[in-house]
Amino acid sequence: MSQLRPFHLAIPVDNVQKCRAFYRDILGLSEGRSSDHWVDFDFFGHQLVIHYKENENGVQAHNPVDGKEVPVPHFGIVLDMETFKNFSAGLKEKNIEFIIEPYIRFEGEVGEQATMFFKDPSGNALEFKAFKDLNQLFAK
Repeated sequence: MSQLRPFHLAIPVDNVQKCRAFYRDILGLSEGRSSDHWVDFDFFGHQLVIHYKENENGVQAHNPVDGKEVPVPHFGIVLDMETFKNFSAGLKEKNIEFIIEPYIRFEGEVGEQATMFFKDPSGNALEFKAFKDLNQLFAK
């Protein structure tokens, strides 16, 4: 696997203050620079920026995966399994409304992974996942 570098991701939000509180207080991300229209966050070592954009009330598409409806588009991060378990337990304690509850895919098989989906207050779909063996991240 090549050396991983931090990425930068900017996402639209229709309420900066409500989303700022969600990413900071619910997800526990550290806040960086900000203005009235955007806020930087430390997204597990990567830069996530929420930018104000008026809500266009778009319909979100879904794709069937494992008998579940996966929202498209979505974004997220791959965590180690212990961090995933602690993070998902914390979200359950905070009564996050999951699109897809945390569960294990491919249990006992190559590529075994944990995954969960939920939305931020602006409707952006997030996926958090973890692999039993991170070396399987790009395995075919």
